[in-house]
Amino acid sequence: MPHRIPRLPRAKRSEVFCMGAAGVGVLTPLYLVMPGAEERLARQTAKWAPRWERNITYFTPPVERAVQRIEPPVSRAIQRVDNRLPLEKMAKKVDSSIRGGISRFNRPKG
Repeated sequence: MPHRIPRLPRAKRSEVFCMGAAGVGVLTPLYLVMPGAEERLARQTAKWAPRWERNITYFTPPVERAVQRIEPPVSRAIQRVDNRLPLEKMAKKVDSSIRGGISRFNRPKG
C-alpha cells in the first residue's frame, strides 16, 4: 500500500505576505554581500527611481489631506489619556520605593 502524504491547506494572504517578508529579510543581506551588488543596486535604482517618483505623486496629496484631517482628533485623544493617567503619582511612588530599597541596603549593620 503506497504511503499517502496529507495535502497541506491553502495558505492565506497574510501567511504568504509574512513568508515573503521573511524571505526578503533573510535574502537581502546575502544579496548585498555578493560581489558587484552595489553596482547592480545602483543600476536598478537609476532605472526605477523616476517611475517611483512619478507614481508617488498620485498618493502624496490624499495622504497629506488625511493626515491633516486626522491629526487634531488624535492629539486631543492623546491629551485626554495623558490627563487621565496618574503618571506623576506613580512616578513618585516608584521613586520612593527605589529610595527605600537603597536606604534599606545601605543601613549600617550592627
